[in-house]
Amino acid sequence: MLCCCAALQAQTIKGILTEEETGEAIPFANVVLDGTRYGNATDINGFYLINKMPEGTYTLRVRYVGYQEYTEEITIKKGETITRNISLKAEAKLLKAVTISDNRMEERKLQTQVSVEKITASQIQQMPSIGGTADLAQYLQVLPGINSTGDQGGQLYIRGGSMIQNLCLLDGMIVYNPFHSIGLYSIFETDVILNADIYSGGFGAEYGGRLSSVMDISTRDGNKKRHAGKIGLNTFGANLLLEGPLKKEKANSSSTITYLLSAKNSYLSKTSKTLYPYIEGGLPFDFLDLYGKLSVNSGTGSKINFFGFRFDDIVNGYQSLANYHWQNYGVGTNFMLVTGSSSILEGHVAYSDYGITLSDSSADDKYSSISGVNMGLDITNFIGANRLRYGFSMELYSTDYQFTNNYGVTARQNENTNNLSAYMTYKITAGKWLIDPGLRYMYYASLSTSSLEPRISAKYNATDKFRLKIAAGLYSQLFLDARSDNDIVNLFNGFLTGSGNLYTPHTFRGKEITNTIQHSQHFIMGAEYDISNNLSFNGEVYFKNFSQLLNSNRNKMFDAHDAAYQTGGPYEKPEYYLTDYLIESGMAFGTDFSLCYDIDWLYVWATYSLGWVLRTDEVQTYTPHYDRRHTINLLTTVRLGETHQWEISGRWSYGSGFPFTQTQGMYENVTFADGIRTDYPIVNGEYGVAYGELYGGRLPNYHRFDLSAKRRFSIGKRSILDINLSITNLYNRNNIFYFNRLTYTRVDQLPLLWSAGATFNF
Repeated sequence: MLCCCAALQAQTIKGILTEEETGEAIPFANVVLDGTRYGNATDINGFYLINKMPEGTYTLRVRYVGYQEYTEEITIKKGETITRNISLKAEAKLLKAVTISDNRMEERKLQTQVSVEKITASQIQQMPSIGGTADLAQYLQVLPGINSTGDQGGQLYIRGGSMIQNLCLLDGMIVYNPFHSIGLYSIFETDVILNADIYSGGFGAEYGGRLSSVMDISTRDGNKKRHAGKIGLNTFGANLLLEGPLKKEKANSSSTITYLLSAKNSYLSKTSKTLYPYIEGGLPFDFLDLYGKLSVNSGTGSKINFFGFRFDDIVNGYQSLANYHWQNYGVGTNFMLVTGSSSILEGHVAYSDYGITLSDSSADDKYSSISGVNMGLDITNFIGANRLRYGFSMELYSTDYQFTNNYGVTARQNENTNNLSAYMTYKITAGKWLIDPGLRYMYYASLSTSSLEPRISAKYNATDKFRLKIAAGLYSQLFLDARSDNDIVNLFNGFLTGSGNLYTPHTFRGKEITNTIQHSQHFIMGAEYDISNNLSFNGEVYFKNFSQLLNSNRNKMFDAHDAAYQTGGPYEKPEYYLTDYLIESGMAFGTDFSLCYDIDWLYVWATYSLGWVLRTDEVQTYTPHYDRRHTINLLTTVRLGETHQWEISGRWSYGSGFPFTQTQGMYENVTFADGIRTDYPIVNGEYGVAYGELYGGRLPNYHRFDLSAKRRFSIGKRSILDINLSITNLYNRNNIFYFNRLTYTRVDQLPLLWSAGATFNF
C-alpha cells in the first residue's frame, strides 16, 4: 500500500505557459488532463504543476481566452517528471462570444477568492482614459468597498481602514504611498502591470503587518522575442516604455535576459493655465515616475529579477492649499526556483524610502519619512489538487516625524523598529469544498511582543453557477496615522511607529494597556452567482473589529513634562490631555455588491457599497473622516467596428458626504509670547478656532461622470496608433475638495476637463 501511494505521488507534469508573440508569462490559465480530475491553474509566473496522477496516457489541454487552445497527448511512466513549456498563439479571428466563464468563472470555482479582485492591465484599459491614460488608481475607485477622497489627494480607504492600514506590495517590495496627489494616477505604469490582487479584507496568512487591506502588484518581464516600446503624449502628461531581450532564447539554450524601462510625467503645471484658463491658478500638479526591471529566465521556470523605481510628486500653491512634496524610491530583487518535482522556492529582498513635507500657514513644516528593508522566503509544495505554502520574512524600519497640532504643541519621533514573521497556509480541495486555513506568527522585536494570527477562508461550490464563501482572521500592525483630525480635507499623512517610546495612556476605559500593537479581527460572508455565461453577481457582508488602535492625540493641550499637570500636581489633568497619542477602538461593517456583464463588444460593471465606520476614544464615539455611507459606480465600455477599432467608455460615480469637524466660532488667541511682560490689552493675538463636535458635520455628496473615446489604427504588422479624447466631470459638478477655515475659502475638485492624446506602440 505504501509503495502504491509513493507511485501515485511520483508522476509529475510541469512547465511554464507563455505568449508566443512576446514570451510573457500567462497567469491563471487552466491546464488540465482531459477526462480526469487532475489539473491546475498557472500562477503569476505562468508556472503550472500537476502531480499524483497514475501512470498512463493523457491529453494535456490548455485554455485561455484570446488564445488558441493547446492540446498534446502525453504518456507518463512510473516515477517520471515531464516538463512541457507551452507557448500559446493569439486567436487569429475575432471572438464572437468572449465569455467571462472561460477564465473568471472557472477561476472562481478553483479559488476561495473572498474579498479579492484580480486586475490585469487589459481590465484597467477598459476604464475611461482620463487624461488620455488609463490607470490603476482610476480602476481601484470603482471597486466595491473602496472609498476615494476624489480627484485630488490620492487617498483610498478600504472597508473602514485608514490609509496606513493598507499594505501595498510591488513585486514583494513594500511601497508606502502608491498614489499621486492628483487622484487620477497611481505611481504604476499600466503597461508594466501583469496582475494586481486587491484584498479588501480577510486576506490570508501570507500577508501581515496591516490591519485592513492588501494591494499586491506584480509587474511583467520585458519582451523575450524582440525590442518593442510605447510612446504616449497627451494634454496631461507623457509616458515612455521600452523593452526587449538582451539575450534571446536559442536552440541550444532556452535561457533569456530581458529589460523593461518605463517613465511617465505630468506637465499640468505648465500647460493647464493655457488649456484650462477657467481654473484659477491652473493645476500645479507635477510628478515624475521612473521604473526599471532586468529579468533573467532559465527557461525551465526558475528566474531572478532586479528592479528599481523613483517616484516624485510636487504641488506648489494651489489656491488655498499648502505646498507639499513627497518622494518614493527603492531597489529590490526577487527570484523563483523550481526545485524537485513538486515544489517551488521564492524569495525577495528590497529597500524603499518615502518622505513627505507640507508647508502651510503654520510656523512649522509638517514632515514625515519612513525607510525600510523587507525580505522574505516562500516555499510552495503541490500535493495533487492541494497546496501547502509556508515562509518567513523580516522587516526593518526607520521613521522620522514632526507635526505641530492646532494648539501649537509639537510632536516629534525618530525611531528604528523591526519585526519577524512566519506563516503557513494549506489549500484543501475536497469535493465541492475549497478550504484555505492559515496561521501567521508576528514577532515585534523592538517591543518584545508577539501576535499569533489564525486565518481561514472557504468556498462551497453549491452548483456550477452558485457558490458560498466565508473568511475570518486576526491581524496586527505597528504603524499608526499621523494626521490632524481637524482639517476638513487632509493632505498630510505621515508614518509613525507604535514603539514603546510613544507617550500613550496607561489605561483605556479602565483597561490596562500592555503594548502599543494595534489589532483587528475580520469576518466576511458572501455569495457568487453566474446568472449566465456573460453575467455574474457577487455580494459580501463584512465586519471588522479594531480592538486596539493608536492615533495622534487631538486633545493634547498641556505639556506632559510639567509636574503641575501630572497626577498630584496643582493643575492635575486627565492623561488624554497630556499624552502625544491616544488609544482607540473601532469597528467597520457593511455590504458590497457587484454585477458584471461581459461580451465581446460590451462590458458593464456596476457596484454598490453600504458601510459604517466608528471609532471610540477615551471620551467619545465618532465617525472618522472617511466614513462614507453610500457608494455607487457604473462603468460601461462599448467596442465598435469590424475589428473593434472604436472604443467608447463612460463612468459615473456617486458617494455620500464624508464627515468633517465644523467650525463653532473664532476668537483672538493671545499667546503671551513675552510671558508676564506681555501687554495683553494692546498686543495683537492670533486667530483661534473653536471647533464643534468631532466629525459632527457632513460634506456635500460627491458625483461625477467621465467619458472617453478611442480610435485604434494598425500600422504595419506590429505597430498600433491609438488616438483618444476624454472629458472628466462632464456635467461640471462642484465637488468640494478643501475649505480654509481662516479665510472661509472653498476649493472644489476638478471642474470639466477635456484631454486629448495619442499612444504609439511599436
